[in-house]
Amino acid sequence: MRHSTKRILTFASAATVAALTLTACSGTTPDTSSDSASGDFEPITDISLQLQWLPQAQFAGYYVAQEMGYFEEEGFDNVEIIPSGGDIVPQDALAAGDVDFAIAWVPKVLGTIESSGVELTDIAQVYQLSGTTQVSWADSGITSVADFEDKRIGSWGFGNEWEIFAAMAADDLDASSVSVTTQDFSMNALLDGDVDAAQAMTYNELAMVLETVNPDTGELYTMDDLDVISYEDTEGAMLQDAIWADTERLADDPAYADASVRFLKAIIKGWVYARDNPEDAASLVWDVASNAELAYPVGPTHQLWQMNEVNKLIWDGGTFGEIDSDSWDKTIAGALAAVNQDDQHLITTDPPESVYSTEYLDEAIAALQDEGVTVDGTYTPIDVTLTEGGK
Repeated sequence: MRHSTKRILTFASAATVAALTLTACSGTTPDTSSDSASGDFEPITDISLQLQWLPQAQFAGYYVAQEMGYFEEEGFDNVEIIPSGGDIVPQDALAAGDVDFAIAWVPKVLGTIESSGVELTDIAQVYQLSGTTQVSWADSGITSVADFEDKRIGSWGFGNEWEIFAAMAADDLDASSVSVTTQDFSMNALLDGDVDAAQAMTYNELAMVLETVNPDTGELYTMDDLDVISYEDTEGAMLQDAIWADTERLADDPAYADASVRFLKAIIKGWVYARDNPEDAASLVWDVASNAELAYPVGPTHQLWQMNEVNKLIWDGGTFGEIDSDSWDKTIAGALAAVNQDDQHLITTDPPESVYSTEYLDEAIAALQDEGVTVDGTYTPIDVTLTEGGK
């Protein structure tokens, strides 16, 4: 279990530190010694968050909030951030009551809600854009989803494959015409020729190819060596990393609802810091990952690339965490249309209205705006030069 160390980064930008420290001196830190002003309950001071993968910059905002003391500023004594190496399904852990909040892709949770009848609520849509791509060699002839037929298409499985089938359904393609091949969480399947097109996140596996030496040239592969299909450019794009809470607890437990707002305030400050200080945030995550009991073996340059790409998915001009109605409708339509190679559907009916709520995010955003924190805007990308192995 990791505890907040309230670490002060000496290389943090003065502007961001000044903006975020307004929270600590604004007088809004919850009083955990008495009943909350909003209800007759004792505020929750210990919470847990289940990630959907190992420590990396994909989750920078949560680690920044922990390491910079933002959780403490919101009245939490202890926040446990729990990684998953694929052995834990975040939404299952949340539904079982093992954790208080979970990070998971929207379509995966939609499938769980329909198949098991659990009630979970998206309280903040962190990623506004899909980061999934399908990567092939430039001479493969796979430049669109229409080229998938009769090809070996790589996927990690575990629900990550549904954008493939949603995109195929949108193009009226037969899902049984593709051979979906399970790949591991590297790009070896593409490098070794085991698939024609490998699944890759813009912030992770795509970089792994670009961090590999091309044996024909002795230099690192470049984007000129690849064809990259972005699902964000297709009708198969679905909303990804979201913060999920227990629907019943939100309705029945005012202390949990209150903790949800305070939790969102802390992590938003973490993501704002990561937006304004990508190098610092990437370094912080690298420090966490390199000291973690279980972490994926990627280096600091890879973490910086990831931080840069993740910020692009989050900060697209709107307010942090808002659910764009068009993107939500597109996700639901894709989930309903998707049929895999075994003629199985992800979902068959619309999800319940309780599947998302803006109530807790709206309250957190309003409080942060009162404290002078900029919670909207776009991200200005930085230049990241990848190195062999991301070191």
